Amino acid sequence: MKAVLLGVGQAGGKLTTALAEFDADAGYGAVLDALAVNTAAADLDPLPLETVLVGQSRVNGHGVGGDNELGAEVMDEDAVEVLDALAPKVTAEAEAVFVVAGLGGGTGSGGAPVLVRELNRVYDVPVYAIGILPGRDEGTMYQVNAGRSLKTLVREADATILLDNDAWRSAGESVEGGYEAINASMAKRIGLLLAAGEAVEGVAESVVDTSEVINTLRAGGMAAVGFASAPAAEDPQENVTTVTSAVRSAVMTGLSLPSATDADAALVAVAGDPDRISRKGAEKARKWLQEETGSMQVRGGDFPLDSDRIAALVLLAGVERSQRVEAFLERARQAVRDEREEKPDPAAAFENDEIDDLL
Repeated sequence: MKAVLLGVGQAGGKLTTALAEFDADAGYGAVLDALAVNTAAADLDPLPLETVLVGQSRVNGHGVGGDNELGAEVMDEDAVEVLDALAPKVTAEAEAVFVVAGLGGGTGSGGAPVLVRELNRVYDVPVYAIGILPGRDEGTMYQVNAGRSLKTLVREADATILLDNDAWRSAGESVEGGYEAINASMAKRIGLLLAAGEAVEGVAESVVDTSEVINTLRAGGMAAVGFASAPAAEDPQENVTTVTSAVRSAVMTGLSLPSATDADAALVAVAGDPDRISRKGAEKARKWLQEETGSMQVRGGDFPLDSDRIAALVLLAGVERSQRVEAFLERARQAVRDEREEKPDPAAAFENDEIDDLL
């Protein structure tokens, strides 16, 4: 899939950079180009991408301070500037645009839905979102921001692939080091998904190409992507269990949104040396995925790679019924309730019959 990436906000810019670098290092050529957008100049300066600073007339390059309503407003005002910078990158070769954002911060959570809406208005190719959910310890404001942003993104984007920060941050890891590891993990998953059918070694018996990815994501709503790998024997007959185990691990422990296994559609790509991939194992894995997700739309295929390992890449679409999503949404709803309680109405102090209301 030939894709153009648009990173919004600090987290979005960093993940976009990781995705672009993964694709370049692997030599897949799936990422055509990338652009980073932010209201904070300091967050754009370290990025090795072309950047656009928005909201200068409102916040003077200092960011929106976590205010996603302000983030949406300034992005709406400067959307033309962003689209003008992106236009030369979205060539006739482009098959999709991915808007990447952290859903807890102000610029990403507020600006991403605005840009997705505008891009869908301008381009005929699918516009997908990659959203990073904040961890439980990131504060009430981040939960509220993410809940509101996700609700809007799901409506505006053709599909929204989610990454759960809580699931991927290791205990005892520094915040910065944790986010770098998370970005690397997500870059591998999305990067391999984009690379399906691109510059890979060998010839697949059953090709996974752009149309398969687009048709899987056509279910819309929220999506998750998983990955796992294991050493492979030279004889494909010995790799039946290897293939099925890799697919199970990708779903059960390697999903970007853990426990999101109820899906409307799914795609599984088995990557590795074509001479080592077990066709029987691939078919068994596809049937298992069908039973696990409850979906009759499970696409499958090969991803030829020069490797002594077998890997499984799984894409699940329409996962909004999952326990993980419901748990996050309840957390966001509770954060909204807590926020309201923290901001009492000043007029309540005057609820006294002896004081007349002016109007």
